Amino acid sequence: MSFAALNLSSWLVQQCNFMGLKCPTPIQKNCIPKILAGDDCIGCAKTGSGKTLAFALPILQKLSEDPYGIFALVLTPTRELAFQIADQFSAIGKSIGLKKCVIVGGMDMVVQGLELSKHPHIVVATPGRLADHLESCNTFSLKQIKFLVLDEADRLLEGHFDDQLKTIFEALPKRKQMLLFSATMTDTLDKVKHIASSKAFIWESKDEFGVATVKELDQRYVLCPSDVRDSFLVEAIRTFRASNKDGSIMIFTDTCKHCQVLSMTLNDVGFNNVALHAMIKQKDRLAALTQFKSNHAKILIATDVAARGLDIPTVELVINHIIPNVTKEYIHRVGRTARAGKNGMAITLITPHDIKLLHAIENAIGTKLTEYKVNDKEIVTILTQISVAKREAEMKLDEMDFYGKKMINKRKKLILEGKDPDEIEEILEQKKRDKLKKKQKTDENLHYRNKI
Repeated sequence: MSFAALNLSSWLVQQCNFMGLKCPTPIQKNCIPKILAGDDCIGCAKTGSGKTLAFALPILQKLSEDPYGIFALVLTPTRELAFQIADQFSAIGKSIGLKKCVIVGGMDMVVQGLELSKHPHIVVATPGRLADHLESCNTFSLKQIKFLVLDEADRLLEGHFDDQLKTIFEALPKRKQMLLFSATMTDTLDKVKHIASSKAFIWESKDEFGVATVKELDQRYVLCPSDVRDSFLVEAIRTFRASNKDGSIMIFTDTCKHCQVLSMTLNDVGFNNVALHAMIKQKDRLAALTQFKSNHAKILIATDVAARGLDIPTVELVINHIIPNVTKEYIHRVGRTARAGKNGMAITLITPHDIKLLHAIENAIGTKLTEYKVNDKEIVTILTQISVAKREAEMKLDEMDFYGKKMINKRKKLILEGKDPDEIEEILEQKKRDKLKKKQKTDENLHYRNKI
């Protein structure tokens, strides 16, 4: 089947051909006609299956028939994904003079406010920053939107964004088309159905073997002691590089601090890389992603801010430095490679304490991970070098006051909420003192009983 068979306009079919897209993917084939027919749509398919085009193409067709701004609102949980979606809209809608804007945190609110006041056709936003604009200014309105898209809908609806979504939904018209997409929607499907209309078209990719990841993905594990995890990581990279000199590598870890320390450590031992996490300024996050996408840096070390939706064709290896506690986050992480029919590999470093997590992931994805062999003798030779580099990185980070910016932002937020940050800080400190006194008293009583 071609894109023309989906009742898309000839100019959209030409744009798809120009971008090298000849045939629609299953989610596009099933969802596009329903969206064009005016139905609400819930789409769930594996990572790399073309979900963005499944909603972008019909939205652009409807926009070309009745152009006005603000025509569609796309909400997404991460800033990087917002920019990527906006770029895809721009690429396809260039021939109709599409105007879009991206509303995310970490950027100048005044500039964003001016962009919104110009009524762009497409607004792509993270919920927090858009809610801030709705509460602080009245230079734009969302009352005329035709489409509301929730990309990575399960993440948006799992509870973290409830307050912001309430603010946004109050600013939207009652009549609109709801389009909800994700790769993992099982645990939030009831909530998703509640938001969409009762007649919503639901399409979920079915795999006869119950596998949640694509067949082109080679999934491996490396068993290692927790105290030498970083040395095993370095050796896994070296082993992969022995057979693949050019493929890009994404490494996922659990916290911003671990991400930054790991990035500094690997840079110090000769593995040029860039880091991406929430404690980095937004312009630097975009610069790091650009370096990685353009192959100037072949290794990206990130937290889960980069786990969802990012489409970087050159990624051939994903490494889980820390195994995620939630199965669906594993699915999203490893989905950064083996996209659109290409091959890829995912390696997860696990300690003996992680065996239960590994089994839970294997049961959820319907696939058994196989061992990735690394040379233990080589690890012994690099152990001291890696340990020293990591300690130096930790010391540098302490000198930089890594969490200073976080504390400043926390105080700003309290002030905007009309609260006194010093008063809140004093209350928290008092709670700590009370907790410490209680512990001391418990210890004293225990000591007294033992003495008796």
